[in-house]
Amino acid sequence: MATAAQTSPTSHPAPRGTCPFAPPPAYEQARHDEPISRVGLYDGASCWLITRHEDVRAVLADNRFSSDPENPGFPFLTEASRQLLTVKPTFIRLDDPEHGRLRRMLTGDFTMRRTASLRPEIQRITDELIDRMTDGRHQADLVNDFALPLPSLVICLLLGVPYQDHDFFQECSRTLLHRGSTTEEVVEANTRLTAYIDALTASKRDNPDDGILSRLVARGELEIEDIGAMGRLLLIAGHETTANMTALSILALLRNPEQLAHLRAHPEATPAAVEELLRYLSIVQNGLVRVAVEDAEIGGTTIRAGEGVILQVNTANWDDDRYPAADTLDLTRDTRHHLAFGFGVHQCLGQPLARLELEIALETLLRRLPELRLAVPFEDVPFRSDMLIYGVHELQVAW
Repeated sequence: MATAAQTSPTSHPAPRGTCPFAPPPAYEQARHDEPISRVGLYDGASCWLITRHEDVRAVLADNRFSSDPENPGFPFLTEASRQLLTVKPTFIRLDDPEHGRLRRMLTGDFTMRRTASLRPEIQRITDELIDRMTDGRHQADLVNDFALPLPSLVICLLLGVPYQDHDFFQECSRTLLHRGSTTEEVVEANTRLTAYIDALTASKRDNPDDGILSRLVARGELEIEDIGAMGRLLLIAGHETTANMTALSILALLRNPEQLAHLRAHPEATPAAVEELLRYLSIVQNGLVRVAVEDAEIGGTTIRAGEGVILQVNTANWDDDRYPAADTLDLTRDTRHHLAFGFGVHQCLGQPLARLELEIALETLLRRLPELRLAVPFEDVPFRSDMLIYGVHELQVAW
């Protein structure tokens, strides 16, 4: 049985390698050689790095591991994330029962049935964006002209946030998710975004609409700051993740022409293709963080209470023991149990919506733009290695 004394630290985060779709080579090597090992953090502290599928899944399902950053030993990945402890926590940074109580207030908004009812509206938005993008043009930046506005418009509609403010909240999001942002920049961006969401939430008392913020205000169970914290989380997560998955998925398909041809020939296979793209790309590149609140044995290693863990979802989803030839994009693969949305009680609340947006976006783009192709050399595509959410900063395409 391994203990902390038997392992040697490396640094986190590790750089990407020559393949921009692959997890960092150092983490892939760790998964083969020592799937549970010690890793050094920015401040000289260390924690456990967990890279194998079955071990990551086991931790995510184990209530002996906490998401609460106030627990001793919680692994902070940057000084800015440590400073944000003073901010009103969202339910993803709480444990049950409080986590479950707050999450249940939102589950009805993201059920399969509720999400399916949004299909006509999402399809309308998708078609309008493509109409605008292709009007008199044969080249565009797929990120800013399509992939980013699509989920932004949808989450604004659901929350009751004015889309005309998208420049503001997208700027704040970029600062909060940039790995190079200073502590001061992150705190300022969070303060501005919090003030905006809190003020908007308070306005729903006198000017309610059909959005989530208004409904939470009408329940009368939460303070404005608590509702605002939920809104801030949903607003950032609701547009950043899907936007980057959409653009990166198109790029991955363009780099794998046989898979692209398969999907064009079988558009009914789009839902399954989305699952494989989620597995293959795994855009939460810095991993998920937890801290043990009791001693736990994971994969033959004892993790002591007060020791932090980083769960590398990208290497877990590239685990050959779970997905043979995992480094290959295969849209016909059985991708059950991939961890792109996490697992357990904290798995992504909005995953039905994300799946639907991705399905509609990919199917519509490939159907309406049969000549879609890269407009720049692949080597010139600017990848988001500097962000917590992986993707591309822009994607110049032609048709």
